Amino acid sequence: MNFTDTSRRAGMLAVIAILLAGALHAACVKAPITGRRQLAIIPSSQLLAMSDTEYDSFLKQHKPLTSGSDAAMVREVGGRIQKAVEDYMGRKDLGDRLDGYEWEFNLVEGKEVNAWCMPGGKVVVYTGLLPITRTETGLAVVMGHEIAHAVAEHGRERMSQGLLAQLGGVALDTAMSSKPAQTRALWGQAYGLGAQFGALLPFSRLQESEADHLGLIFMAIAGYDPSEAIPFWERMAESKKGAAPPEFLSTHPSDQTRIENLKELLPEAMKKYKKAAPAA
Repeated sequence: MNFTDTSRRAGMLAVIAILLAGALHAACVKAPITGRRQLAIIPSSQLLAMSDTEYDSFLKQHKPLTSGSDAAMVREVGGRIQKAVEDYMGRKDLGDRLDGYEWEFNLVEGKEVNAWCMPGGKVVVYTGLLPITRTETGLAVVMGHEIAHAVAEHGRERMSQGLLAQLGGVALDTAMSSKPAQTRALWGQAYGLGAQFGALLPFSRLQESEADHLGLIFMAIAGYDPSEAIPFWERMAESKKGAAPPEFLSTHPSDQTRIENLKELLPEAMKKYKKAAPAA
C-alpha cells in the first residue's frame, strides 16, 4: 500500500468516526435533574412494548399477591409515588417522558431482597425485601429509588450500551429476531430481573446516585419523610453481614458512600417534604 492509499484510508476512517460520533450524539437524551447525557439508541415505544410482554411473562411465572396488608401497602405507596412523579415531571416540562406509562405495582412471593421497575411503570416488590423496609416509609425509599431508575431511563441506557457493545448497535427488533436469547439476557441485565440479595438493580454507581437523588425527591413529594432513607440503607448494610465487595470492585457505591451522599441530598428533599402533605 502506497502513501496515497494510506492517506485515503485514514481520511475515510476519520469521516466514519465523525459520522459515528454525530450519530451517537444525536441518539442521546438528558437525565432529569442532573442533565447528564445518556446513550439512547432504542426508541421508547419499543421498550414499552417489550416491557409489557416481559412483565406479563414474569407475572405468569410469579403470581402476584392480591390480598393482605402487604400487597395493599405496595399499591398504596406505588400510587402515591406515581402521582408525585407525574406532578414533578409535569412541572419540569418533562411530562412527555411518561407517555405510554401504564403503572402497575405488584408484590410477589420470594426470598430475594429486591425490587425493580420496568419501562412504563411496571413495578415488582419481593416479599423478602419487607423485613428490611419495615414500614410504609421504608418501602417508599425503595420504590422511589426503583421508579427513579425507570423515569431516568437507566435501563434504556444500559440496553443501548449492550446493543452497541455486544450486538453492533443493531435495532432492537432486529436483535430480537436474530439473537433473541442474547437480547433477552441484555434485558434481564438492564432491568435487574433475578438480581439477588442486597444488589437491587445492576446499575452503575453514577446511575445509582441519580436514582437516589430523584427517589428522595419523589418520596418527599408523595408525603414520605426522606430522612428515613438513612436508616433504611443502614439496615440494608447490616443485613449483608459483610458480604458486599469493596467499592472499586462493585457497580454500586459502598453503603457508607451512599449514606453520606444521601445526607448531602436530604436538605433539598426535606424542602419538598415540608411542602407536601405528610403521611398520617
